Amino acid sequence: MRQFITFLIVCMGVFPHSLVYAQDDPAAIDEGTITRVGTTAAQFLKLGVGARAISLGGSFVAEANDMSAVYWNPAGFARLSGRNLQLSNTRYLADVNYNFVAFGTSIDQVGSIGVSLLMVDSGDMPVRTEMQPEGTGEQFNALSFALQLSYARNLSSQFSIGANIKLVQEQIWHSKASAIAFDIGTLFTTPFSSLRLGASMSNLGPKLRMEGRDILFSEDPSPNTIGTAEIVNAQYRTDSFSMPLIFRVGLAWDAIDDGTHRIVMMTDATHPNDNAEYVNAGAEYTFRNLISFRVGYRNLFEPDTEQGITAGGSLNIRIQRDLSTRFDYAYADFGRLTQTHWFTFNLSF
Repeated sequence: MRQFITFLIVCMGVFPHSLVYAQDDPAAIDEGTITRVGTTAAQFLKLGVGARAISLGGSFVAEANDMSAVYWNPAGFARLSGRNLQLSNTRYLADVNYNFVAFGTSIDQVGSIGVSLLMVDSGDMPVRTEMQPEGTGEQFNALSFALQLSYARNLSSQFSIGANIKLVQEQIWHSKASAIAFDIGTLFTTPFSSLRLGASMSNLGPKLRMEGRDILFSEDPSPNTIGTAEIVNAQYRTDSFSMPLIFRVGLAWDAIDDGTHRIVMMTDATHPNDNAEYVNAGAEYTFRNLISFRVGYRNLFEPDTEQGITAGGSLNIRIQRDLSTRFDYAYADFGRLTQTHWFTFNLSF
């Protein structure tokens, strides 16, 4: 308990105000007037994964008990037993295809080890130029992915830790940016066994910078001077942008758990390095571990947000003693941007 409290004090006192801003120019930061929206790369790392977590408004850092835990709080991955597989698909805004796949296994005396892939694909689009606004006949796409390895371990029956190392890459046509990033998380079951406390920090890594043949061009450096080199190979100088570093801390409380009915209340507080702080909240009702209904609200207190109500449910089917499946669905409202629908398949064996 003392170690966990020390960890939280360090996280809340150091991470939000030092690590979040250490990667940028301090002179450009004014917390009172600047929210830093649009100042980071790899925005797909902020979308969330898993229909269950999304339907709960993204308030999952202290619950984190399926394979989507490797995204929200890798420490929760330690509390899964056996082998687990999760497949998730979403037709995101503007018909962007968003997929997540994760597999993990627990090993006695070692811990839990997993691998996952998060991918966002825009699909093919026509290349348009100023001179050919109807298209050049070529196609391009925008593809982003994060391939990560996860490790988690229960240090005691109450306290778990976990971490990810991941390759993050963004690609647009022939140019791309990539870097290695890290996530860490802890999960603690308080002396009040129905109350859990979680904390995580995601996307700690270097800045991303686009490079590739699309930024190369030929130029005459002195078009009005005779006798100089007429063609010089050059390239556009692209800026570097930080990754979306996110610090989360949350609570999950089993309001009712009598074996037949289970009601869980959850809330997260989130501190990103490219926006104002916000709060997520959600609630889940489960009947006989068979069917669940969920509701949540995302990005409370965030200025100018278009996100809001979420809802969903799931059906859990036990095929054999050690083989079970769960189908999750989530609805997320995006205001003027309409809504998204999330589908997730879970397999435990």
